[in-house]
Amino acid sequence: MARTQGTRPRRVRLWRWRRNPLRRRSDLVEAWLVLAALVLALLLGVFSGLTAAAAVDGSLAERRERTTPVTAVLAEDAAGLSAPVTENGDGGVWARVRWTASDGTDHTGRAEVDPGSRAGTKVTVWTDPAGRLVSAPPEGAEARFQSVMAGTTVAVASGGLVLLGGRLVRARLHLRRLAEWEDEWRRVEPSWRRRMTG
Repeated sequence: MARTQGTRPRRVRLWRWRRNPLRRRSDLVEAWLVLAALVLALLLGVFSGLTAAAAVDGSLAERRERTTPVTAVLAEDAAGLSAPVTENGDGGVWARVRWTASDGTDHTGRAEVDPGSRAGTKVTVWTDPAGRLVSAPPEGAEARFQSVMAGTTVAVASGGLVLLGGRLVRARLHLRRLAEWEDEWRRVEPSWRRRMTG
């Protein structure tokens, strides 16, 4: 017995935009909704991403302006210390350092240094306007990476929210369309029954 394969129905692209007797008003509304959601997601994503990247870049620039590199002296041998710096995982350790602030006062604190450094070694530390130790501000590639990542994250999130909203509205339209079809079937079905039985 020969086996026949059924043909797949041809997919008609952009059918909601074309005039045809099966297209309903809700189909056209849905087509416009999809287009508006895509355009809005793209525009809002680009705008919010660029804004977020500029804000992070500005914040990092302000942080760089508020911090000052200062030469400090290591007050203890770092070789015997076992407390590794885990923030960025670059293999440094926390050690006690001494430095003189711009007003001439002496300060001590803990800073990240190379694990093999000996007492008396000069290291560069960063201080805020009050003279307290702070972490080094990101510069160059690291600063660009933070700005790009912030912009990309915000762009994807804002564009995704718009697309999700459009998807929810489409689902609502689909449920409404199903209810309309059921209502029409209730009106048409009795006349079909009479024809079938008559």
